[in-house]
This record gives sequence, C-alpha cells and structure tokens, in this order.
Amino acid sequence: MKIIILGAGQVGGSLAEHLASEANDITVVDTDGERLRDLGDRLDIRTVQGRGSLPTVLRQAGADDADMLVAVTNSDETNMVACQVAHTLFHTPTKIARVREAAYLTRSELFDNEAIPVDVLISPEQVVTNYIKRLIQHPGALQVIDFAEGKAQLVAVKAYYGGPLVGQQLRQLREHMPNVETRVAAIFRRDRPILPQGDTVIEADDEVFFIAAKANIRAVMSEMRRLDETYKRIVIAGGGQIGERLAEAIESRYQVKIIEMNPARCRHLSDTLDSTVVLQGSASDRDLLMEENIADADIFLALTNDDEANIMSSLLAKRLGAKKVMTIINNPAYVDLIQGGDIDIAISPQLATIGTLLAHVRRGDIVSVHSLRRGAAEAIEAIAHGDEKSSKVIGKAIENIGLPPGTTIGAIIRDEEVIIAHDDTVIAAGDHVILFLVDKKHIRDVEKLFHVGLSFF
Repeated sequence: MKIIILGAGQVGGSLAEHLASEANDITVVDTDGERLRDLGDRLDIRTVQGRGSLPTVLRQAGADDADMLVAVTNSDETNMVACQVAHTLFHTPTKIARVREAAYLTRSELFDNEAIPVDVLISPEQVVTNYIKRLIQHPGALQVIDFAEGKAQLVAVKAYYGGPLVGQQLRQLREHMPNVETRVAAIFRRDRPILPQGDTVIEADDEVFFIAAKANIRAVMSEMRRLDETYKRIVIAGGGQIGERLAEAIESRYQVKIIEMNPARCRHLSDTLDSTVVLQGSASDRDLLMEENIADADIFLALTNDDEANIMSSLLAKRLGAKKVMTIINNPAYVDLIQGGDIDIAISPQLATIGTLLAHVRRGDIVSVHSLRRGAAEAIEAIAHGDEKSSKVIGKAIENIGLPPGTTIGAIIRDEEVIIAHDDTVIAAGDHVILFLVDKKHIRDVEKLFHVGLSFF
C-alpha cells in the first residue's frame, strides 16, 4: 500500500515505524528537515521536506498514485486542508486527519465529500479520555481494551503473590470458575512474552492479559489478584482538553477535583463542569496537595502536556498517600522507565492513537488494532466475511486454520454472544474474531487470512 504521512512528530514517526516494517511504501512529509533525516536513517522510507497542505509538496510525495493520506501534523487546519487538496487534485481514495479542536469535532456536517473530505477523523484527546475512563471503571487493571463495541474486553492485570491462581496451571482457571468463560491470551514475564498453554504456571508479578465478556471481567480479575475497591475520590492534575473531557465524563459518578495553573482556564472549567471542584495552583505544590487531603484520594491523574511536571507531581502525590497514580507520558522513551514503580500506570497518547490509526490502514476487514505492552504485541479484531469457498476461516475449526506462528484466537463475538475460543470452535460468517500476535511481522499473514476470495463477488 502506498501511504503518505504528513507530520514526522511522535504519532507520525511511530506510525511510519509500524507500517514500514510491514512492507508498505511510505513517504513522510514534514517542514523539519532534522526530524526527517532521523526517520530516514532509521527506516526504509522516503521523506519530503515542505508544508503538507501544498499541492506541489503532495505531488512530490507521490500523491498522484497514493492509496492513503494520513495527516497528523500539529495543526488541525493543515490536516484538513491537506485532505481537501488530496481529494480535489489527486483523488486520493482514503484520507485520515488528526483533529484536536472540539469546536470542529462537534460539527459532523463539516466532514464529508461535499464539505471537508475527511474519511476518518482521529481525536487523540477523545481516544485517551475513553482509555482512562475504562481504567477507572476497572480498579487494578493495567490496560482495558473494548472489542465489538464493548461486548468483550481484554484486561491486563499484574498477578500478585497470594492470588488464587499464582503458582497454579492455567487449566485450573476453569476449575476455579466453572461458570465463567475466559481465556488468557498473553503473559509477559520479566518483559518477555509467553504463549499461554494449559500447563503454563502463573508466577507472581506476571502481567496477564485475559479476555472475557464484559460482565465477567471483575470475577476473572479476582482470580489473579485481590480486587481493588471501587474508586470514589479522584484528583486530576491539568485542566486541558483531556482533563476537562475526563471530568465531564466521570463527575456524575465520582468526587472529582481538578488542579489547574491558568486562572482563565480555571474560570472556563468552573463554568463548564457541574460538580467538579476546580482549584487554581500547581499540582507539584506540596502544601496544596496536603490541604486538599491527597492521602484520601483513590486515584491521582497527571494529565498536563509536560512529562516532567506529570512525573514529579505523580511521585509527590504517591509519597503523600494517594493510593494509585496514573500519568500521561508523551515521550515513549520514558514510559518503560517509570511504569510499575511509584507510578502505577503510564499512559502513552501516541500508542493509544496509533492503535486507532492502524485499524484504518490494515488490509482485510480489520475493525481495530491495539498495542499491548507498549507495542510489544498486538490484539486485532477482524470480521469473517464470505462463505466456505471464498474465506480461509469460515466453516473451519480453529485447530484447522493455518494461523501464523505466535498467533492465537482468544474469542469470537457472534451477534450478542461472546464465545471463548477452543480448538474445536468453528468460525461462522459475520463473526468478530479476536486475535493476539506476539510477533508483529506476521500481521500481513493475519490480514491475508481475512481477505475474501474473488469467488465471493
């Protein structure tokens, strides 16, 4: 696939890295020559220096015969104009734009071929807000991913010493929970992936990824670790777009406080939010945190745009007694360094956004793609289309499907039913199939499995 990526920042660079390793023809456009040189040295891609919204620059990048334009520069306006130019002058089939400004996003009539021709809108703030909301709803989870509009969920938990399943084989999960269908999809032990088998023994500190119907998630979590109590008191550091959206989404169910430095922003938050308490000041101010009884907070969320400020305020909040801290980290190099110590969960907006982007770039009928363990593995939701003649998977038991090495099928969602996959489970047309890959180089092979042969048409 020939793809033009506008913007060589963290999202554009990460996307180029993902796609270049999968035999795509990638061109990255940016005004920053140094960034482009760095990407060009590391990856097998073309680079073009210039403004991505200009017709001459897009032509130079190969827009005449590109399959897709992904506009992820820091400017909403540049991204939207680039899609317009690609549509009008080059008839680019698929145009994806990152748009952050809520005032644009609330006007859906803006984005169609008669107005601004954007096929897929990506809002990183909304993606991250939804992600954090799911983590709040599942205390103790390290990662929560929805499949088939939330009918099934994939949850990562750390197995604690003394948990019911620690030291036991996975096959005993069924004995512990005879009425609950679940499957352990992946285990990370000391940062290395393990493909789970029935005789795999769970060890303390393993990160265990399991899939189950949404209603059964809490029961399965209790087998891996003692359940955390439901959160009540939440403190948010940073009243920017993510902080505001999150407070708006959760304030009816939790006691929420926002700490924000900017007085004008504080006034806006006070006017906009209903029951959230808005405090002006620095989240790194020890006296302010003590005054606001940070020791009573169930969760402290550092959501500013400044990584260092987020890390320092989180460490301070944890030291002063906050039970759990989650921190947004924009620099991917920091994420592995800090997660799991005093900071319980580090959230990378780039990785959350990349998953949404990849779902629209993959071939075959891939609905969603999610990075596990900060990109070390992937979970994919694909729809089985066609019939037994045209499809490589329909009508076949899972044990007879030629899955690539390191790939497993965890679950199938059929209409409203979540079916946990076993060797003899047969895939039917229209099934949503949840697959796990510990080796991303086999993504192409998974896509080919879900291609429909010509006989279907």
